[in-house]
Amino acid sequence: MRDDPRDPRLPTSPGFWRSPLRGPWFTSVLGLVLLAGITVLFVTGLLSYAAYNPNLSPVNDKTPDKGILGFYLFAWPTNPHWLYRLNQGVHVTLGITLIPVLLAKLWSVVPRLFTLPPARSLAHALERLSLLLLVGGALFELVTGVLNVQLDYVFPGSFYPLHFYGAWVFIAAFVAHALLKTPTALRNLRRLREEKNDLVSPRPAEPTVSRRGALWFVTGGSLLLFATTVGQNLGGPLRRTALLAPHGGGEPGSGPNGFQINKTAAYAGIDTAETAEDTWRLVVTGRTGTVRLSRAQLAELPLYSSAMPIACVEGWSTPDQWWRGVRLRDLAALVGYEDDPPDVFVESLQRHGAFRKAALRANQVADPRSLLALYVNGEELSPDHGHPARIIVPAAPGVLNTKWVARMTFGDL
Repeated sequence: MRDDPRDPRLPTSPGFWRSPLRGPWFTSVLGLVLLAGITVLFVTGLLSYAAYNPNLSPVNDKTPDKGILGFYLFAWPTNPHWLYRLNQGVHVTLGITLIPVLLAKLWSVVPRLFTLPPARSLAHALERLSLLLLVGGALFELVTGVLNVQLDYVFPGSFYPLHFYGAWVFIAAFVAHALLKTPTALRNLRRLREEKNDLVSPRPAEPTVSRRGALWFVTGGSLLLFATTVGQNLGGPLRRTALLAPHGGGEPGSGPNGFQINKTAAYAGIDTAETAEDTWRLVVTGRTGTVRLSRAQLAELPLYSSAMPIACVEGWSTPDQWWRGVRLRDLAALVGYEDDPPDVFVESLQRHGAFRKAALRANQVADPRSLLALYVNGEELSPDHGHPARIIVPAAPGVLNTKWVARMTFGDL
């Protein structure tokens, strides 16, 4: 009898799974929450990828073999200036908030992983395969996303292609599953008819909590994760509530430069000898040739101010900071682009890292708020914030706001 799959001591037996919570209604509630949440996650994820302008230049494209998966890409806009901050804040905060819901949903259907025979027909085998891709894809996206947010880059390869391709595999299985199961889930919630299925235990244990109580428990876990994460995107005093975020807690310092950073100058290997007033020069190249400008010469050009945040792919951001510097379109005019500022390729003094070089589109260069910033909040940039000069562009991901700028090349990319 021990080899009999119906033996209640084996997970292949329906009688092995005795929780009275499992059933169509409980699973349907969790499934519909995930249907809405994952749809938002997928859309904001696509928009986050588009914000890098991956079609602009190979340096911005971290998934060069995407092929038709890049069908939706477009020139990322500069309005409103907080667009990327909102998009990425929603993407990361919602993803973390849904973790308890996803885990509860997987727990609610775990008996089906042990159903025998594994495949009763070709159609059943295809359905099981789609579930494998669905569950595996969900866990893969969850793990890589959380590791990226926590700055733990332990996955084998770059986060960008792993998360990008994993998302497409997962969403294909997710859409197929949603089309098959959503009508049933809605019927279960409306209680038009009682639907018993293989999730209901034939010999349930004595309940210790109701299904609604269990849902409140899951909701509480999600609210706790939300409360301890969202502050990293809101900034200000609420940043201290982001206990689970690397960029939570207090601001790193005080004064005009006392706001969040990603990489410090020391981490980026910036040599102070290279940024000194008598050695640093900005090299600007374009249609009419090349000009070299010291920081003092840049400061003599017309300066403008813009209020913009820094927003990062990990979901953290700053409130608006006041930046002051030279407009990018004015720098383009110095090298022959008076009326038609083109794309620009920006290079940093930073020698290593995926975004020590970055490209910006013509619409970003042309925006009057886009600056080569020399000052922030009325004070010179600190080394950690990009001294002697950094890019600041409305609605752009933080990594495209290059720090420690050394060279700018204007022209079609």
